[in-house]
Amino acid sequence: MFARLYRMIARVSLCIPLLSICAVSLLPAQEEPPPSVTPIGVASPGASAAATTSSLSSSVTPAPSPGPAQLTDVLFKNVKARAIGPAVMGGRVSDIAIDPRNPFVFYVALGHGGVFKSNDNGVTFDPIFDKQPALSIGAIAIAPSDADVIWVGTGEANDRNSSDWGNGVYRSTDGGENWQNVGLKESRTIARIVVDPKRPEVAYIAAMGHLWTDGGERGLFKTTDAGKTWKLILQAPAPYNARAGCGDVALDPANPEVVYAVLYARQRTPWSFSSGPEATGGADVGGVFKSTNGGASWKKLSGGLPAQTGRIGLAVSASNPKVLMAVTQSYEGGSGQLTDLRSKSGGVFRSEDGGEKWTRVSAIDPRPFYFSQIRIDPANDQRVYVLQFALLVSDDGGKNFREDLSEKVHADCHALAIQPGTVPPPKPPKPEDKGKPPKPPVCQRLLLGTDGGLYQSFAGGKNWDHLNKIPAGEFYRISLDDSKPYFRIAGGLQDNENWVGPSGVPSKEGIRNCDWIALAGGDGFYVLFDPADRDTFYAESQQGEVHRINLRNGELRRLRPEPPEGQPRYRFHWNSPLIMSHHKPGVIYLAGNCVFRLTDRAEKYSVISPDLTRNDPSRTNAIGSGAENYGVVFSLAESPKRAGLLWAGTDDGRLWITENEGGKWTELTNNLPEPARGQWIVGIEPSAQDANAAYVATNAYRAGDDRPVILHTPDLGKTWQLVTGDLPPNAPVEAVREDPVNPKLLYTGTHFGLFASFDEGTHWVRIGDVPPVRIDDIQIHPRTADLAIATHGRSIAILDDTVPFREFTPEIAAKPAHLFSVRSVTGAYLQPGFVDSNGKGIYRGQNPPEGALFTVWVKEFTGDEIKIAVTKSTGQPVANLKASGAPGFTRLNWDLRPTKDVSIEYGGDDPKRLLPAGDYNAELTFGSLKVKQMFHVDLAEGITPR
Repeated sequence: MFARLYRMIARVSLCIPLLSICAVSLLPAQEEPPPSVTPIGVASPGASAAATTSSLSSSVTPAPSPGPAQLTDVLFKNVKARAIGPAVMGGRVSDIAIDPRNPFVFYVALGHGGVFKSNDNGVTFDPIFDKQPALSIGAIAIAPSDADVIWVGTGEANDRNSSDWGNGVYRSTDGGENWQNVGLKESRTIARIVVDPKRPEVAYIAAMGHLWTDGGERGLFKTTDAGKTWKLILQAPAPYNARAGCGDVALDPANPEVVYAVLYARQRTPWSFSSGPEATGGADVGGVFKSTNGGASWKKLSGGLPAQTGRIGLAVSASNPKVLMAVTQSYEGGSGQLTDLRSKSGGVFRSEDGGEKWTRVSAIDPRPFYFSQIRIDPANDQRVYVLQFALLVSDDGGKNFREDLSEKVHADCHALAIQPGTVPPPKPPKPEDKGKPPKPPVCQRLLLGTDGGLYQSFAGGKNWDHLNKIPAGEFYRISLDDSKPYFRIAGGLQDNENWVGPSGVPSKEGIRNCDWIALAGGDGFYVLFDPADRDTFYAESQQGEVHRINLRNGELRRLRPEPPEGQPRYRFHWNSPLIMSHHKPGVIYLAGNCVFRLTDRAEKYSVISPDLTRNDPSRTNAIGSGAENYGVVFSLAESPKRAGLLWAGTDDGRLWITENEGGKWTELTNNLPEPARGQWIVGIEPSAQDANAAYVATNAYRAGDDRPVILHTPDLGKTWQLVTGDLPPNAPVEAVREDPVNPKLLYTGTHFGLFASFDEGTHWVRIGDVPPVRIDDIQIHPRTADLAIATHGRSIAILDDTVPFREFTPEIAAKPAHLFSVRSVTGAYLQPGFVDSNGKGIYRGQNPPEGALFTVWVKEFTGDEIKIAVTKSTGQPVANLKASGAPGFTRLNWDLRPTKDVSIEYGGDDPKRLLPAGDYNAELTFGSLKVKQMFHVDLAEGITPR
């Protein structure tokens, strides 16, 4: 993260697909959707009245009484969002496990994106955990005696401000095909899992508990019956066990009854992070503990270890089990700067007698809360790796570390797996080597997980292959332009800069990593397209670091507003709002503790608000990366309906509005209902239909309340209605969007997936078949009606053509079947590229569907097929399509060519050529029901049709 914070150099990737005169595929169109009628909302299902009106203030209008349930998630399963990547930058890897039976098989656990499995040594990867309800992963382990038994601990343990949580421990007995939740559902965070080497049903779980509040399941847990029952075998004494958990656990490979474990206390607030004695009121309850009887009894190890410990990472040597090493955080003697690699009293400690006596061999212990990982080569106890900003290696037992193994590797290392048995055989001796000691053994095959994804080395870490095939990008925000035929998407990611890429490409290759262009930055957040120059972007990194970059000439300008010398500093958030005006192209609004108006390509700024926060001095002074910056505007939005109308919401719970572009601000905080009043305002969505209406989303998981909260106001914030409806009760909201045409249609992104409501928030359903990953942003393209989805852990997805959702009404829902409007399409040929000849080890994002896209609603199963007949405006048949009549929404594609039943393979016109431009009719037949829609086809310039 810090290695690239100010590395403001754009790296432009250029990819030119191979061309061929034999192209036979279509250029998928992204055209303007047909005009939509304004539908009425779908009757709501049974969320109770209490669920929609509880804890509301007197300023809240109760929600309408819900009606009978009609829509369920399964009805939307066949309308799938397409994953477009990118995978070029990966995402935070929390753990890695290599199959001991077949080392070509390994598993990758992601901090936010679930679990991926490779069966072919990293050539391809498959997600194997997407059907589970939580995709934040802290640990993964394979049973040494049965490689089909996989244990997964949900909830990342790296303690970031952006870390998510889980719902316990999962176990698979078939290599990840099927999973069962086996308990510890309140553990929230799992730091490590170790499995008994001979008994796959025996496992130890290092549970850290809630990151933000006290309580939960914390400590070291053990099961001897595959998770049917659990026993808490090590915990901090009360009351400190409310904040202290188990941060690591390791077994003696020669005697699994010998267990080493770490106790560690930590807690975040929105404005601070504390650990060790700072988190327990000075009590020193952490440290390294040892059991010689499988956890029945414990003793705390000292003998040279420091006191006042924080996070500690453990490793036991496989070749010499008496050797135990610990990278140890200690507060004795104070702390250094964030980037200081050395601790005043902590560091790397080594014991050669099973933990009785320890020697401090190195002071290295960088940024402990985020790293604290140490590994010992299975073949050589002198070969030691410490994971930190870079990967450090020692060949003398930890006394000296070098940095030469981190070339071309993303910063911030979190996971390292070493394959035993990969020491190369010794070379035949040479005469000149007589008397020289043999080279120490070093395992050659390493897998390294960083903030930038997964790497593999077959040379002991000297050279790394970036396995950038997993779309695990942790996007914060995205924006869309109106390029044709494919619009572009720009956005920023956790520790992976800012990027721009296409929503589709004119090639069968699909959307590859080389189609994405880096726009510089550190951690990336908002990115804006310049309305007058398609090669100019305004991008942002943490703490309001705005820069302008031009892709034609490479110029990069740092443009964050700064106060005059001697004046109070501006405060900016980790993720500061940066938005382009709807009404004044080129005017940009940026928010810190106040709101700024940027003009002249962001070269000039003016302050258009006072400090809109509570400005509590006790909560605005944290030092560090900016992750704990507090007392700032987090949400900023301009009304698309009325110029000058701006909304601003702060992380400390204040809500404001101005109707004259900052001339006067009115506070609305006290009008908010109790579930939201004083809570972090994460999103504001002014209505595109009614200038007086808006939605506000808040969340309070940082205060221990996971409830989703979305509020609607019809009157500029005077009154509010809770529209959370029947969203999952423990899924905090991060984003809310109102459809720009149908105000009854809402979308929301939560920490556990994407939802839509067709009745203004009374009833919600999952859509798009998107995994239950955190959704940080949603954008609706104004021309194509495509829904762009920014996930924090699985990169970007697009749900093409949401016009059918706009048109979906109770009347249509009551019909046996319905064919929705068909958007116009432009036909062209996709270039073949080299897709059939360059292997499977390349990530390819999905292109848009080819040709015309038909969406059909079926009320219930009748045994009838969906049949669509396509004809020219003259009535000439050109295509017939069929699909199963499954209840819900179904999509079919027509490639603008005649189907075989209306063409002749030999003796007729070339069936691979496109049909001519013009108006076409599509007629749905479902049983005795018939529905017809007209649509228009254009062809790209220069194409000669059939």
